[in-house]
Amino acid sequence: MEETDPWWRVDLLKVYKVNRVTITNRHTSEWRIAGAVIRIGNFLDIYSNAICGVISTLAANATATFSCGGMEGRYMIVHIPGDLKILSLCEAGVYGTIADNRAVGGAVTQSSTSGDWFAEKAIDSNRGLQQLYTGCSSTLTETYPWWRLDLHQVYRVSEVVITNRNDCCADQINGAEIHIGNSLENNGNDNPICAVISAIPAGESYSYSCGGMDGRYVNLIIPGKMKMLILCEVEVYGEGKTRQ
Repeated sequence: MEETDPWWRVDLLKVYKVNRVTITNRHTSEWRIAGAVIRIGNFLDIYSNAICGVISTLAANATATFSCGGMEGRYMIVHIPGDLKILSLCEAGVYGTIADNRAVGGAVTQSSTSGDWFAEKAIDSNRGLQQLYTGCSSTLTETYPWWRLDLHQVYRVSEVVITNRNDCCADQINGAEIHIGNSLENNGNDNPICAVISAIPAGESYSYSCGGMDGRYVNLIIPGKMKMLILCEVEVYGEGKTRQ
C-alpha cells in the first residue's frame, strides 16, 4: 500500500558492529526501491540513526551489498522518504560482530538498594524487560540516588546506552545525569557530565554520545529529593583502553 515515508526495521537484540548490509529487490516494479535509505543505530526514531547507504537503483531480483564500516547499532532500518511510496524487500541481510560492551565484567555499586534490585542487574546483559522485577537495579527513594560502574581500566567512552523500565513509572529516570571520569570524589558523581536524560519511554533503550570522554567510572545520578534510580541495563561502548 502506498504511504508516506514507509519503513522496515530489524531488532538485532544486541548492539552490533555492522560491517555490511545486503538488500535483495523484488522481481517486478523494481524501480520502487530507488531512494531507499539504510540506517544503523540504537534509536527507534528512524532519523536519529546514522546512514549506512542509499539505494539509487537496483535491478529486479538483484542483490546489492552496502558497506557500513563497523557502524554500531541494535537496529537496521530501511526507509523511503516521500509521499505515495511502497517499500518492498525480498531479503535483507545484516553482517557484523557484537560490539564490545565495556560494562560487562565491571564492578558496580549504588547509593542504596531496594529489595533484591541489586546494582549488578544493570550490567547482566539482560535488558530486564521481560523480567522487570528480577532484571533491573533500583535504589531506595532518597536524595540524589546514584549508581556507579567501575570499568577497572580507563576507556575512551564513545557511547552509553540506557534501558528504562517497562511499566508504570518510566518518568522516574527523567533528569538523570551520566558522568564519566577517573575521580571517586563524591562517589564519582563530580566527574564530567556526558549527558542528561530528559526522558526515555517505557521499555526503550536510548543511546547517548560521550564523544570519546576518558574515564574509568561511569555514574548515573538523579539530582533532587525523593528520587529513585532504576536501571534495567547500562551499556558502555568505546574505542578501547587508553592507559592503565
